[in-house]
Amino acid sequence: MSAAEKLLPLTPPRRITVLGATGSIGSTTLSLIRQHPSHYVIEALTAQDNIDALIALALEFRPAMAVIGNPAHGARLKDALQGTGIATGSGPEALVDAAARPADWTIAAIIGIAGLRPTLAAIRRGGILALANKESLVAAGALVQRECMAHGTTLLPVDSEHNAVFQLVERAHTPPARVTLTASGGPFRQLSLAELAQVTPQQAVRHPNWSMGAKISVDSATLMNKGLELIEAQYLFNLLPEQLDVLVHPQSIIHCLVHYSDGAVLAQMSHPDMAVPIAHTLAWPQRMATQARSLDLAALGRLEFEAPDETRFPCLSLAREAMKMGGDAPLILNTANEVAVARFLGGVIGFDDIARQIASVLRTSTGKTPQTLEDIEEIDHTIRQFLQRTSG
Repeated sequence: MSAAEKLLPLTPPRRITVLGATGSIGSTTLSLIRQHPSHYVIEALTAQDNIDALIALALEFRPAMAVIGNPAHGARLKDALQGTGIATGSGPEALVDAAARPADWTIAAIIGIAGLRPTLAAIRRGGILALANKESLVAAGALVQRECMAHGTTLLPVDSEHNAVFQLVERAHTPPARVTLTASGGPFRQLSLAELAQVTPQQAVRHPNWSMGAKISVDSATLMNKGLELIEAQYLFNLLPEQLDVLVHPQSIIHCLVHYSDGAVLAQMSHPDMAVPIAHTLAWPQRMATQARSLDLAALGRLEFEAPDETRFPCLSLAREAMKMGGDAPLILNTANEVAVARFLGGVIGFDDIARQIASVLRTSTGKTPQTLEDIEEIDHTIRQFLQRTSG
């Protein structure tokens, strides 16, 4: 056994389910497990479309179950794993089945509102849920909180900023007075309004600090990602909208600032590497060794900060507005953003049209809080139909 493995004595090994195993979060999770193989057993792996990668991972890790979300790939998955003893499934319901399997720890890394049903299934099973699907809290924060309480599920945030806040407040005896989430500012931080109007999808998916999927990269470029994170933080840490703000920090070294009423401000720092927050949740309440770079502040020399420009990046203002409105507004914001980003990536609308499309639908909010999964799915469906009718 390596010295790194000795840092994490888990007996018996922790059973792990990875929802979204072939994405960047899932891949990093499995890379960490490779570094500590004696401490983890894979219960289930899922993917949406990347059938080749899922088959390869299933053959490597030998989970009890492998599921592909796209049913068109179901037969191929079954054939590839025939004789291995690995159960297979395909389609949305099979994703829920995988999430409900007995596991000690589940990472919810399915992108978008599509991840909500599997996330709730994992919550209802109990254990530890490492949440990388921020849309679950944005769209269904009250429901997620209620289900976690009802089933004794421990919710650990995976987003680097929220994980940083969690690490700072977990053992604190006093709740924070205010929390500041940092933002890199994205790849277009210094562009003018005229230049932003000319941004292409190819440019928007190239983040300067983080390696992420296309949708979240666009969200980072519009600052909507930070707006969604404000709403997520409100639910995670039981804060009021006025207790949350954003600070642009291009180096992405400081991930959050936690302010206390006595004037103290605590910061959590690391190089921008998702292995750090994922490892924290994977080993919690202990720590595990990673291959992340050690932080050398002297070598960095200086750190930069600036206020976000919500005139050039109105998506952040829209998210603040939805957070203050409450009720169904965050869900509507999230759905409208998913549709707008998909249209931008498909070349249907421009970069600056994303915020305009979201603003046009946010005013349809009723102010009522959806109480059930069915309520949430109905509102989501209604908003998508509305956008289809009004945007063509």
